[in-house]
Amino acid sequence: MGRRLIHGLSGAAVFLVSVALLSVRHREAQETARYSGLREGMLEKPKQWSKASPEGGGGREQEDLKVHPLQGYKTDGSLTLGDIFIAVKTTKRFHQSRMELLLDTWISQAREQTYVFTDEEDDALERRMGNHVIFTNCSAEHSHLALSCKMAAEFDAFLASDRSWFCHLDDDNYLNPWALLKLLSSYSATWDVYLGKPSLNRPIQASETLPNNRTKSVRFWFATGGAGFCISRKLANKMVPWASGRNFLSTSELIRLPDDCTVGYIIECKVGGQLLPNALFHSHLENLQLIPASRLMQQVTLSYGVFENKLNVIELRGPFSPQEDPSRFRSLHCHLYPDTSWCLQAVGW
Repeated sequence: MGRRLIHGLSGAAVFLVSVALLSVRHREAQETARYSGLREGMLEKPKQWSKASPEGGGGREQEDLKVHPLQGYKTDGSLTLGDIFIAVKTTKRFHQSRMELLLDTWISQAREQTYVFTDEEDDALERRMGNHVIFTNCSAEHSHLALSCKMAAEFDAFLASDRSWFCHLDDDNYLNPWALLKLLSSYSATWDVYLGKPSLNRPIQASETLPNNRTKSVRFWFATGGAGFCISRKLANKMVPWASGRNFLSTSELIRLPDDCTVGYIIECKVGGQLLPNALFHSHLENLQLIPASRLMQQVTLSYGVFENKLNVIELRGPFSPQEDPSRFRSLHCHLYPDTSWCLQAVGW
């Protein structure tokens, strides 16, 4: 019992340090956003989904929402996890505090589909992930260029694969692989599909750099990278001129915004695609305690961190206490996979 308590307190300390770093990271992201639309949107409370929005969607103002009939995206149900390329973006300082948690939990259920993209070599991480860890040589800074460098590496690795879907996640996300598979099975990778959750309640407006020191105003939706997003193979192929290799960094420089914004810009302003908002993706930018416990198992992604200057985690009973499992990811994993060796078989659970 004493050993468990010490382990729990140690876990809580690591979590609090991670949250502090995440708070700094969040402030850096706000400073990177040079446009008032992005800054104001990040500080606003999430807008309630419109009743006219399709189930699982949301975030678009009604005049901008174009509902696509699901019939056009339906598959024959043959999609498997092996058709999905899952990219996790991280940095060296979070290898122990964040990545070990993911490796112990959801990545253990989707290891062959998951690739970790980081900025520095790490023998411990490589031992656990083998050739599924990609050392990008990108900067560890949280600047839009450093983030775009990693996103370009993720995108190119997907293009070089034979997978049908590209899904990006951050290192503070819990992914339910089977909920993801169920969601993507409602669409076809042969269509232009961009799925995710916007963090703003309106399109972002930015200035695109043009030749001869000119600029033009652009307006587009983007799925926040902190909640995760997915792109079909057909749409990804269309993005290549702006997103492959150093082209992604050049495109990012045109609007001087982070990588997730750049993805939305390429899809909506260059390719002519459209974000299909989905409420099953979640980031630390929303109040995670508002998700009913009865619905947690159906969500595609969850997160943890800071919201309105408070610790922000899902509310979930056992089997681990909040001291032992501050992020609640281990407890969630045990609800999903109760046969996991380290899950406690608590009375009444």
